[in-house]
Amino acid sequence: MKNIYFDLFYLLDKSRNPSLATIIKTEGSSPQVPGASALFSNKELVSGTLGGGLLEAEAHKKSIEARKNRKSLLWEFKLEDDMNSEDGAICGGKIKILIEACPENNIEIFRKVFQALRQRKSGILTAFINIISKEKVTVSRSWLEGVDESLPIIGKTPADLGKEIAERLSERKPCLYKLDEKMLKVRAKEGWLFLEPIFPFPQLYIIGAGHIGQVVSRLASMLSFEVTVIDDRPEFANKQRLPDADHIIADDIKKTLKGLSVSSDRYFVIVSRGHQHDANALREIINSRGAYIGMIGSKRKVRLMREEFLKQGWATAHQFDSVYAPIGIDINSKTVEEIGISIAAQLVQVRSEVVKKAKRSR
Repeated sequence: MKNIYFDLFYLLDKSRNPSLATIIKTEGSSPQVPGASALFSNKELVSGTLGGGLLEAEAHKKSIEARKNRKSLLWEFKLEDDMNSEDGAICGGKIKILIEACPENNIEIFRKVFQALRQRKSGILTAFINIISKEKVTVSRSWLEGVDESLPIIGKTPADLGKEIAERLSERKPCLYKLDEKMLKVRAKEGWLFLEPIFPFPQLYIIGAGHIGQVVSRLASMLSFEVTVIDDRPEFANKQRLPDADHIIADDIKKTLKGLSVSSDRYFVIVSRGHQHDANALREIINSRGAYIGMIGSKRKVRLMREEFLKQGWATAHQFDSVYAPIGIDINSKTVEEIGISIAAQLVQVRSEVVKKAKRSR
């Protein structure tokens, strides 16, 4: 799964200009969180989601109207709490959505976001929203680089935004602030500043393009990982079998892993075609500083491999015991699909723990 700003810039660069809808505030229960975005054409949802259902359908209608009139708008949607509602929108909350009719007006800013993400840099995408009237809203974007990649901390927050904003953004959560009168554009009645921290997706390396690797690739892409699949068999490591992978490497596994640089946001899933291949892969990465290393195998296989690694001096007891093996959360999985789900769930669990740990270390 690509960051939606990849898709947005690609469409803008090809002069296929969609409208951009972004949730900037929620109250009560809602199907999505601030920062959730969707790209709409006149015909369909192109990318992303606002949570589906009636909300997304209504947002699409509003987007078509906004695009037709070339007028952005700030729209509030109320999720009814009536259990008799035929459309099922019974969360009971309220959602404020910014609909940008002409995101191409800020194409150079979105270009910077695109280039930063390709270079695995983080930053803050800002939106100054000035409400001139009920029918007229202007949106001015900017891109601020300066998020420390080793910790989720803003390094260059503008001083006038204050400490509070820096603390909010350190949690990797978007925030919305009402603009002071002196920051409003001429004739604007009201204004808002929306700050959206944007980080490159963590990198997941799947060693093995067999059935389990195929399933994990699909799930991890949906879960916002940048997925690379490595296998020395071109008949397995190809786009036809792995359409959701961002990168596919059909080459010697050991050589490929040896050439990787150290990075703390890398996750490794070892699901190759045999004990020896798994061991060779693990030897290359067990000393890395990756956030996660998981290896498939029975408890007996893991025990025997541990004995061998310690005997040969390939790893310390602590290093080997830090490997998630057998891999995955125990859900009594039997099928390939169930094993893939257990691995994907563990990846999400570890990713959440990594972010929490980074916050505590501030």
